[in-house]
This record gives sequence, structure tokens and C-alpha cells, in this order.
Amino acid sequence: MYNYIKGTLVAVEAGKVVLENNGIGYELGVSGNTLADANEMGKEMKLYTYLYVREDVFALYGFSRAEEKTLFMRLIEISGVGPKLAMQILGGYDLGTLTVAIATGDVKTLSKIKGLGKKTAELIVLNLREQVAVDMADAASEIGGAMEEDVSDAVFALVSLGVSNTEAVRAVQKAKETAKGVQELIATALKFIG
Repeated sequence: MYNYIKGTLVAVEAGKVVLENNGIGYELGVSGNTLADANEMGKEMKLYTYLYVREDVFALYGFSRAEEKTLFMRLIEISGVGPKLAMQILGGYDLGTLTVAIATGDVKTLSKIKGLGKKTAELIVLNLREQVAVDMADAASEIGGAMEEDVSDAVFALVSLGVSNTEAVRAVQKAKETAKGVQELIATALKFIG
């Protein structure tokens, strides 16, 4: 129903923010990662949104990055994972660490998230491992098969850190003009990401 809301940040509380747009204050549930991005009161902020509707619940959730919203949508499709637990999971680690843990089947890391048991962590890996791995591989493949391995590794690393596929590819392509080796490519590419 709503794709995103852009408005002035007027309130921040644990697990939620309020954005004012045209005289309406939208209260959105947010993860710890999005909450960290909501650091300047009175500044304009854009949050990708999801409206959760059940018999007695209307809840609006907001995400500072589209990739976080996509992962949220995938999480709530899993039996036993509702919006509150999905937000808890998203706030457990940065998006890069979380996607790498899911893609590599690292149940131990996932189980360290407060409120997430081993069985549910295993269920998440079982349901999302392939999708998340494909997303990460897509980022690397945008570079093209002809590019050297260092470039692909740098793109993969940036995506693992939560940078979008397109932005990672663009930054690494710029960086490779002056940088050599994976470490240098990553360090230089990070300067181009804003």
C-alpha cells in the first residue's frame, strides 16, 4: 500500500520513529539499524514501509534501506516469524553480517540474537539461504564474467557490508582505476559510497 514515506523526523523512541509529512505524524516500527540512521531531529528522512494488517493490528514498519525491507518481507513469510521477531532479527546485527550468516548457514551467529532460538534460526537458514546467496552472487555477477576475481571479491565484500548491488558495482569500478588488490579496492570504493 505504501512504498515509502519521506518526512521530517520529529520523534525517536526505542524501536520506533515518527515522521511528519503534510501535517500527519506517521509512527513506524524500526529495527536497531534504521534507528541508528535516525540521528538528526528535524531533518528529512525517507523510510521504505510495510503496512502489517491483521484482525486487530495495524502496524507500519519503516526501513532506511530497501534491502532491509526485502529481508524483512522474506522473514515474515517464515512460519513462526512475525513482524516483531523479524525486527528483532534485523536489529541483531548489521545487514551485511546478517545476510552472510544466513547465506553461509551460520546458525550459531543467528542464535545469539535476543529472542531467536536455535530452531527458528535453523528454519530461517533453511528458508532463506538460497535466496540470500543468490542476491549476493547477483551483486558480484553485475561486474561481468570478464572482470578479475579481486573486483568480484570487493563487490561481494561491500554487499556483505550492506551496500546495495548497484552502488557496490559503481564504487568498485571507480576504485579499480587507481587501486589494486581486494583490500585496496574495498578501502578506495568505500570513499565513493555516500
